[in-house]
Amino acid sequence: MSVTDAIHELIPLLQRAHTLGTIADLLGWDEQVNLPPGAAEGRGNQQAILAAVQHAAASEPRIGALLAGLESAAGALPVEQAAVAKQARRDYDHATKLPADFVREKAVQDSRGYHAWARARAASDFAGYAPVLEKNLEFARREAAYLGHASAPYDYMLDKFDPGLTTATVDRLFGELKRELVPLVRAITASPVAARAREVGERLRGYPIEAQRAFLREVTAQLGFDYERGRIDVALHPFCSGAGNDVRMTTRYNVDQPLDALFSSIHETGHGLYEQGIPVAHLGTALGMHAGMAVHESQSRLWENQVARSRGFWRHFEPRWRERFPSQTAGVSSEDLYLAINAVEPTLIRVDADEVTYNLHIVLRFEMEKKLFAGELAVRDLPAAWREASRELVGLEPANDREGVLQDVHWSGGAFGYFPSYCIGNMMAAQLWQRLRALRPNLEEDFARGDFGWLLRWLRENIHVHGRRISGLELIQRATGEALSPQPLVRYLRERYGTLYRA
Repeated sequence: MSVTDAIHELIPLLQRAHTLGTIADLLGWDEQVNLPPGAAEGRGNQQAILAAVQHAAASEPRIGALLAGLESAAGALPVEQAAVAKQARRDYDHATKLPADFVREKAVQDSRGYHAWARARAASDFAGYAPVLEKNLEFARREAAYLGHASAPYDYMLDKFDPGLTTATVDRLFGELKRELVPLVRAITASPVAARAREVGERLRGYPIEAQRAFLREVTAQLGFDYERGRIDVALHPFCSGAGNDVRMTTRYNVDQPLDALFSSIHETGHGLYEQGIPVAHLGTALGMHAGMAVHESQSRLWENQVARSRGFWRHFEPRWRERFPSQTAGVSSEDLYLAINAVEPTLIRVDADEVTYNLHIVLRFEMEKKLFAGELAVRDLPAAWREASRELVGLEPANDREGVLQDVHWSGGAFGYFPSYCIGNMMAAQLWQRLRALRPNLEEDFARGDFGWLLRWLRENIHVHGRRISGLELIQRATGEALSPQPLVRYLRERYGTLYRA
C-alpha cells in the first residue's frame, strides 16, 4: 500500500473516533446546562457506554497497522502527513494501553464526580466530597501507570493537557513569575487608586440580566464569534466545549456583578474563536486539533484581558454600555468605569480574580496538585493546606470550603494538571501581545473603531490554522520569535497596572 493510500484510509478512522468524542462532549455540556437533577445517574451510564464505543474506535487494530506502515516509510512522508501520523500514534498508544473496563469506570466516575462536587460546593461540605476526590486521584494514578508513567504521574497529567510540558518546566516558569509578581501585587494594592477602584466597583449594582445577556451577545459577535456555529448558555461554572461547527460556551449572571458575566463570556469567546479557526476539514487529526490547553488559554486570556480591558476597546463599547444601562451608569465617569474594569483586589475566588492576582491562584493550585501526586498531602488535609496557601499567596483565608478548596470544578472530573495551563496561557498571551503591538503599534485604534478583524486574522494565520503540527511552546516561539518567558507578562502588567495605579 502506498503512503498516500494509507493516509487516506487512516484519516476517516481517526475522524470517526474524534466524532464520537464530540458526542461525549455534547453530553457533558448538556449535563452542566440542562440535565434534570434526577437524571444524573442515567447520564453517567450513557457516558460509560459512549466512552466504551469511542475507546473501541480509537484503539481499532487497523489504525495500528496503518501507522506501522507509515512509520516504516517515515522518510517519504510530507511534513503535514508526518504530523498526522505522529499525533495518531500518540493517541493510538494512549487508547490501546487503557483497558476498556477502566475507560467505562472512569466515565461513570467523572459524571458522578461532577454532581458530587456540585452538591458539596452548595453545602460547603468537603468531608462528604473527599472520598470522591480520593477515587479521582486513584483513577489518575492508574491511568498514568497504564501509560508507563507510574513513577511520574503528575508529569503525565501535565503532558495530557499540554504535550511536552513537565513539572520541572512549570516550576521554573512559575518560580520566576512569583518572584516578580508578589512585590508588584503589594505595590498595586497599597496604592490609593486601588481603594478608589474598589469603591467604583461597589457602585456597579442592579444590572438586569436580560440587558447583560443582550450586551455580551453583541460584544462577542463583534469580536468575531460565529453564532451560526455556536451558542452561549448558563452553567454553574463558565466553560467552552465543542469544536469546529458546534462550539458551546457558558457563562453565569449576577445583577450586582455585571462585569463578571461580560468578562467570563469574552474569555470563553477566546476559546470559541480558536476552535472556529481550526480547519474543520482536518478535525480529528493533528492538523485540526488545538495545540494544547496553554495555547487555548492564551487565546481566551488575550481577548479577555489585553483586548477587552484596554482603553481602545471601551472607547468603542462604552457608549453601548451606557445605552443599555442608563440609570446604573449615570453617576460613573469614563475614568471610573475604566478603573472598575481594571480593579486589582485580592479575592478568594479564582474566576473572579483580576489579571494581576489571578496567577497567584494558579500557583496555589499547582502546589496543591504536586503535593497530592507526590504523596506529600492527603486529600483529607486539603482544606487546611488550602487555607494556609491562600493566606500566604493571596493574602486572604477562606471562611469555608465553598470559597476555598471546593470552588473549582476541575478535580471533580479528574482534570489534574489543567490548572497550570491558565498561568502559562497568560504568559503566552502577553508574549503574543508584545509581538502584536510591535507589528501594529496602533492596534488599539482598531478596537476604538470596533474593528477586531486584523487581530483575529493574525491569530488565525499564526496560531489557529497550525493545529497541533508542533508543540504549544514551539508554536509560541515561532509566532513571537522568542522562547516562552514570564517577562513579557510582568512587563505588560507593570505597563498597564503600574501606570494606572502609579505603583
